[in-house]
Amino acid sequence: MILDRPEQLLAALLVEAALGYPEWLLRRVGHPVTWAGRLIAAMDRRWNREGYQSGGGIAAMLVLLLVGAGFGLAIECLTPGWAGTPVVILIATTGLAQRSLWNHVAAVADPLDRGQLDAGRTALSRTVGRDTAALDENGVAAAAIETLAESFCDGIAAPAVWFLALGLPGLFAFKCISTADSMIGHRDACYELFGKASAMMDDVLNWVPARIAAVLICLAGGGGWRILRRDGRNHLSPNAGWPESAMAGTLGVTLGGGAFYDGEWNARQTLGEGPRPGPADLRRALRVFLRAVLLLWLSVGVLAWLR
Repeated sequence: MILDRPEQLLAALLVEAALGYPEWLLRRVGHPVTWAGRLIAAMDRRWNREGYQSGGGIAAMLVLLLVGAGFGLAIECLTPGWAGTPVVILIATTGLAQRSLWNHVAAVADPLDRGQLDAGRTALSRTVGRDTAALDENGVAAAAIETLAESFCDGIAAPAVWFLALGLPGLFAFKCISTADSMIGHRDACYELFGKASAMMDDVLNWVPARIAAVLICLAGGGGWRILRRDGRNHLSPNAGWPESAMAGTLGVTLGGGAFYDGEWNARQTLGEGPRPGPADLRRALRVFLRAVLLLWLSVGVLAWLR
């Protein structure tokens, strides 16, 4: 009997957590996300022109959906049966980011624990889009916790949901749109129109996963439900506020608030209540993240057993 999708997903989650994406492979051939990034950059250069930005953005979004789904479908068609199952599992790991997310956030926590604020800012700048040069210790810790919570959704929970729903086509279609949202889904003069379609599609695709991620974070942290209900919608994104407010409530800290992006002030509402987080809270957030990942594995395992 060929492994069903829950079993394949569980295997992919375990393999990715153990191995991640090998550095030597990244250096030699890149990563599916970087491939999508090059396609997005090419469409940006060609189609993001005055008078055609909205139409070009819609076309780019449709191309990304077709390319992502087509790539995943081609792999599944070329790898049928038992012999192809390990290939599908290994390729599915490229759409998950458990190990890389842990590594990136731990790289911020380590210098903060040693009182090395500048090193913490530098590590954070590799992970977030906001300006980090002027952040104090609490600002660095808050930004790292926010990206940990949000990325638990769009880097882990959402790819898992779309793999369960549609297999590799669903996973890679989602990753293409998610990459586009991070590259061109900005509300500025350059991308307000061109990136709008991809940003809206990303909101649609993350709607259910964001709420699943929030529930897993609250379960993993043993609380946070009141803050989740109160503040889940207090975010510029219809989805990011859910896992972030769940993490804020679980930790008993205040996240969110205004921040600079490319030198421009972005007014954001606060999430949670209590003090701004410090290095110790960032460590606590990493432990909550680990437990949330384990709960995701358990949930997928239960699905596999029920099937």
